[in-house]
Amino acid sequence: MGENLTTTEKAPKKSKFKGLKAEFSKIAWPDRDTLIKQSSAVLAASVALGVIISVVDLIVKFGLGFIIK
Repeated sequence: MGENLTTTEKAPKKSKFKGLKAEFSKIAWPDRDTLIKQSSAVLAASVALGVIISVVDLIVKFGLGFIIK
């Protein structure tokens, strides 16, 4: 039963840094204007979400305090 086994040879390993360099060359990096606009949008959304979560937390805190007392 074991006579028909075939062996597969592994491909030779490339240097990790050569592979990393090849992958980095495939990345489409944004230009400066796009980067600034997208970073500003992420920052604004994060601040807005933080404010919304803080307001909801404050409302729930006062609501539970009112119910418990």
